[in-house]
Amino acid sequence: MAEGKLDENALVSKYVPELKDSAFGDATIRQLLDMRTGLRYSENYADPKAEVFEHVRAGGVLPRPPGYQGPQTFYEFLQTVKKEGEHGGAFAYKTVNSDALGWVIRRVTGKSVGENLSERIWTKLGMEQDAYFSVDSAGTEFAGGGLNTGLRDLARFGEMMRNGGRANGQQVLPAAVVDDIKKGGDRAAFPAASYPLLPGWSYRDMWWVTNNANGAYAARGVHGQAIYVDPKAEMVIARYASFPMAANAFNDPTSLPAYQAIAEHLAANSRR
Repeated sequence: MAEGKLDENALVSKYVPELKDSAFGDATIRQLLDMRTGLRYSENYADPKAEVFEHVRAGGVLPRPPGYQGPQTFYEFLQTVKKEGEHGGAFAYKTVNSDALGWVIRRVTGKSVGENLSERIWTKLGMEQDAYFSVDSAGTEFAGGGLNTGLRDLARFGEMMRNGGRANGQQVLPAAVVDDIKKGGDRAAFPAASYPLLPGWSYRDMWWVTNNANGAYAARGVHGQAIYVDPKAEMVIARYASFPMAANAFNDPTSLPAYQAIAEHLAANSRR
């Protein structure tokens, strides 16, 4: 978008005609980015019948049951997603939006999500290890949650974000991109998602934005994984976790206060 190659107000179907008859067909790129799509797709990991499990089985992330006849790839699954409500309403985190955006990126650039990440970011940050994606039977990366990295490298990515997109003396990401993330999304769209532990937060460009006094924002994964960037405290936390419950609501009561306490400690020491 910053390069003018992708219009955030254009419909997904403009770039991926195969999604025209799915729920994504009349959604905009911006609605994908901010998770404000009206989709029949449950992210409730406690419900074995939730669509998120159909999604990952289609891509081979989870084993398929005997006699499975469903979609065979991520892209095939995307074409089966139905609408529920209208696009542009309340925020609702749904992994499938990320996969749809991955297909858009592939069409716009002519390269896969992995190739884009490698060429545009990973190779410019002085990483210690290769990163890799989970892929489906057609070789398509799981853009919704299949990235595997080294922990220190994940912190390097967060540090690049904290520095406004700069690393190793070069502008890796346009500063305007980082600024757009930091400003957050529509706060009025967030409360309907019922995150009582995240008061005042919003969601923008696939990032969770605290809107707190320090301007902190985060990439949040299931089971407690996170990149937490606090610009004012000059702090980046990269965290891997395997908490037994997938939803962050189970670990946020301890994790978020811990992040804030570290930020306050760093800020206090910097004033001495």
